Amino acid sequence: MQLVLASQSPARLDVLRAAGVEPVQYVSGVDEDALAATLPSATPEQLVAALAEAKARTVAAAVADVHPDSVVVGCDSMLAHDGMLVGKPGSPNRARERWVTMGGGTGILLTGHAVVRIQGGVLGDLASGTAQTTIRFGSPSPAEIDAYIATGEPLAVAGGFTLDGYGGWFVDGVDGDPSSVIGVSLPLTRRLLLEVGVSVVDLWAGR
Repeated sequence: MQLVLASQSPARLDVLRAAGVEPVQYVSGVDEDALAATLPSATPEQLVAALAEAKARTVAAAVADVHPDSVVVGCDSMLAHDGMLVGKPGSPNRARERWVTMGGGTGILLTGHAVVRIQGGVLGDLASGTAQTTIRFGSPSPAEIDAYIATGEPLAVAGGFTLDGYGGWFVDGVDGDPSSVIGVSLPLTRRLLLEVGVSVVDLWAGR
């Protein structure tokens, strides 16, 4: 059985590979901002789950003929900080603003996952859920923030930081599942796979 990752994220791919799975990647093309705009009353948990479901469903419909016996995993992450839900900064100025406010504080990273089972080329069961992980941020200096932004890394990741890259220097600790911070929660994914009738061990490469 093939695992299809509905994401182009290298970090998510690396997490799954390190855990014994060799996924194929497809980009969903889901317009996250447009979808979020249709869900104005959604809770943060509902929003990340809905985005993950949309990505998984879109990719599943696109790959069912190519991967008729597979599971598609969709992911979405956002950071809840200071009463606000933030995604990818997208610009250096916004990334700088976020780090100035986040430094020395904590945030909750919300990770939404959805799994779609494909059997015989037919889309079947879907399971979705969320995970929460507390991030304890360090207090980088203005010069360190500028240097971090200059790497380009924080611009395209949820919350404007990573745990497994340059950003790891500025994270004092994590309370919860570290893999969810990198982009794909292994415990949550395992539980969702079981809900659609798939054991993760059947996805391990070489079995």
